[in-house]
Amino acid sequence: MVLKTLDWIVVAAFFVVLLTISFFSSRQAGKSATNFFLSGRNMPWWLLGVSMVATTFSADTPNLVTDMVRTGGVASNWLWWAFLLTGMLTVFVYAKLWNRSQVMTDLEFYELRYSGKMAAFLRGFRAIYLGFFFNVMVIASVSLAFIKIAGVMLGLQPAPALIIAAVIVVFYSGLGGLKSILWTDLFQFSFALFGAVVAAVLVAKSPQIGGLSALLSHPNVSDKLSLVPSISQPELFLSIFLIPIAIQWWAAWYPGAEPGGGGYVVQRMLSAKNEDHAVGATLLFNFFHYALRPWPWIIVGLGSLIIFPDIQSMIDRFPDVSVQYIKNDFAYPAMLREFLPVGLLGLVVTSLIAAFMSTVASQLNWGSSYLVNDFYARFYNKNATEKQKVAFGRLSTVTLMVFGVLLALVLQNALQAFQYLLMIGAGTGLLYILRWFWWRINAYSEISAMVAAAAFSMVFILIENFGLTQLDNNMIEVMGITMLATYWNIIKFTGVVLLTSISWIVVTYMTKPVNDETLRSFYKKIRPGGPGWRLVVNKAKGENIVLEKEENLKWDVPTGIVCMILGCIAIYSILFGIGSIIYGRAVQSIVFVVLTVISSLLLVRFWRKLKSF
Repeated sequence: MVLKTLDWIVVAAFFVVLLTISFFSSRQAGKSATNFFLSGRNMPWWLLGVSMVATTFSADTPNLVTDMVRTGGVASNWLWWAFLLTGMLTVFVYAKLWNRSQVMTDLEFYELRYSGKMAAFLRGFRAIYLGFFFNVMVIASVSLAFIKIAGVMLGLQPAPALIIAAVIVVFYSGLGGLKSILWTDLFQFSFALFGAVVAAVLVAKSPQIGGLSALLSHPNVSDKLSLVPSISQPELFLSIFLIPIAIQWWAAWYPGAEPGGGGYVVQRMLSAKNEDHAVGATLLFNFFHYALRPWPWIIVGLGSLIIFPDIQSMIDRFPDVSVQYIKNDFAYPAMLREFLPVGLLGLVVTSLIAAFMSTVASQLNWGSSYLVNDFYARFYNKNATEKQKVAFGRLSTVTLMVFGVLLALVLQNALQAFQYLLMIGAGTGLLYILRWFWWRINAYSEISAMVAAAAFSMVFILIENFGLTQLDNNMIEVMGITMLATYWNIIKFTGVVLLTSISWIVVTYMTKPVNDETLRSFYKKIRPGGPGWRLVVNKAKGENIVLEKEENLKWDVPTGIVCMILGCIAIYSILFGIGSIIYGRAVQSIVFVVLTVISSLLLVRFWRKLKSF
């Protein structure tokens, strides 16, 4: 057992505070499904924003970043940094649209936007697909990280570690619903962020590393520091920068970074007091998620390259841990065990437990909201009382946790899960962006996109398993063609995106459009505007039906896109400005500070225009 008495006192104190918060915030949760899943739609922007970022701050996140840093350097973080574009598009274009919808879940959107039996089928299918199967995958990925932390820090075997954690998470998430999760997220995020910073400082200052300057100048680290991969290495430049920034952010559906918004992000926006609070919450989330959090994890990841230069060095250091779990992402908990003293080790371990629990709790509440609202109450028991809905929600919470734990025992590393989730959502993102602004998209469009993404992903997976041969020096042979493994990954992702996009566009034009009544009802409620709805608006005018008032005629999406671009510049400037300070690059840091100030001032100006529409 690694933790000492003082460490265990810190862990115990954390759980006492957590359960106390959960108990006092749970008193209203069981009265209705709206209270259980949306906290009565009366939550402030700052609490919702922190909850979003706490959900994405999972135990697997520092492990994933460490994996990326060790394998591709700091620049490989563009695989997720690129999703800032998605996030800022959601902030300034989609947050208010979702809030106007007043749906219980984002899946209820389908019967608001589409018509007929296929709309109902799509809602029910997505409820099972996302609420159960996809959600279980995410929970398993997060649980995998906890297994590695518990194995290194607590000396626990995978099964008992997950059982203990699962019981606690299910208890407070099932007891208090979203409101309980929101307040515990505030506590857990504060704890987790503090722990990450402490860990980074102690690792950098450790005698084995010798300070920040020694860390950055070490031969194992010096070639990993670039913020953007060099164009002289086209395989890296394409795979970890150009493809993510040019295609991935809008083309791929990924939890927490859904094009057009979705999942637990939408759940938080629907819980907001009003449109302004929905926008503010989402903006705060993106600021914390991309600008402030990455560097403590990156520093620990870079330090691990010195202490554990390869996987074998970790296997030798931790002979009591199963080789199955010792991959590059294992380096993060391994570093914590090596460098943190008694007391602080307990604090940081507790912070990681907090990160794990906040994410899993949100996933459980979000997933069960789908199963209750979009399957049980919609198809199985249409006359379900509020108490029955809450009861089924609590039952589904337990079920999701059980299956997530079982799957976690099969996975091996965080990057594996990340890439899998990215692949099965490839090519669907553009549809989720356009469905608000192009009347012609229908339920068949979405069904075909899901089927195509899954089918084409499976084709490439089969090719990998049966038609790919690994050669030397990162070279492979695919169906008789020799290439770098990196190029195959590019072909695989872009191929799925292209084929999926073509499929759903063709299906859109081959199938009947949504009926006029549904289109008009949607337009009047959401007020999306734009050229994509012109035919619907003009046809209604011809029948003397008014769909929008004169004050709503001005389309605000172009202004929203300007705000999106300025917001991205501001947040990226903060991110890279912090990195430049850490690297000791004074001139570069000043440039990023200037960019931050200018872009922020312009953002405020255009945002005011946006709010006046």
